[in-house]
Amino acid sequence: MRMIVTGGGTGGHLFPGIAVAEAVMARFAGSEVLFVGTERLIDQKALANRSFQVAAIRSRGLKGMGFLARLGALLLVPVSVVAAMRMIMRFKPEVVFGVGGYVTGPVVLAARLMEVPTAIHEQNSVPGLANRMLGRVVKRVLLSIPGSERYFPAGKCKLSGNPVRSELLLKGAAAANEKMLSNTLLVLGGSQGAHRVNTLVVEAIEAAAQQLPADFSVIHQTGASDEGWVRERYAAMGVKARVAAFFDDMASLYGEAGMVVSRAGATSLAEMAVFGRPSILIPYPYAADDHQFGNARYLADAGGALLRREGELDGAKLAGDLIELMNSMAKRVEMGGMARKLSLPGATEAIVDELVALASANG
Repeated sequence: MRMIVTGGGTGGHLFPGIAVAEAVMARFAGSEVLFVGTERLIDQKALANRSFQVAAIRSRGLKGMGFLARLGALLLVPVSVVAAMRMIMRFKPEVVFGVGGYVTGPVVLAARLMEVPTAIHEQNSVPGLANRMLGRVVKRVLLSIPGSERYFPAGKCKLSGNPVRSELLLKGAAAANEKMLSNTLLVLGGSQGAHRVNTLVVEAIEAAAQQLPADFSVIHQTGASDEGWVRERYAAMGVKARVAAFFDDMASLYGEAGMVVSRAGATSLAEMAVFGRPSILIPYPYAADDHQFGNARYLADAGGALLRREGELDGAKLAGDLIELMNSMAKRVEMGGMARKLSLPGATEAIVDELVALASANG
């Protein structure tokens, strides 16, 4: 099978695409996959040393930009589409699969113009501008969260779930029957870090330190700008902490964690659900269309998470949540079980099935 996967700009877009690309190559011997991302550093790091081919095209986002920036982005669209058409002519894919981000638009549009079968995947509760527009031209729209189908044409949508990387699925399955969770708190701010989450968590642990379990520890992904001061504050408190700007081995970290504090990116939520990890979710308040709130509400309504609005939260309130949950193993295990019920560990294979069917139907 020959396939182009396109998307990028955030880990939430990249990692589902990586999961699908690697699944295709594992299922079909001799397959070739080209992953077309952006020129951003996060894309380059996430896509480095993979078993598939990687390329980038110039493109820019439209939403939330000033007039001149938006005009520049619009003028770049035909250039990006032509560049994508050249890639498609050279690579000759049987199907093109978009996973979100502004780079998806030119590549999927080019494929549609060249009559190559196309599909997109929407991870979030509310689709981004690129996917919302592409939903009109692609053959299939695959969804992670029920309810998001209302943004797309009827008859094109199918609930697949959110692809999770194979190494996480394996360790998540091993964690499925846990009756005890560790007293380690995992703090995630997304692939770019989240300063407000970092501040809230540090303040909360300072306020709660004397009321947390004796073996309490924290693993904290801070982003580059906050790594130093966060490490210093934990050291001053005497809290056992592992702090880094970014962690690569998320499978091990989820396995060690007994609870998570996180933003509410769809990929992170899918990973937490696979591992059955209870969480306190603090959605990024400036996410497009407040989609992180919708993502978090889906998990919280099922009982798998506590949902907290950033603007209504301070260190003292978060400390209360930490004290309650870290001192109640039964509650955390119950929440973890509820989260796991929402997981769709077969998401990657379901998406590959759809892509194979599209390619086969085209000849």
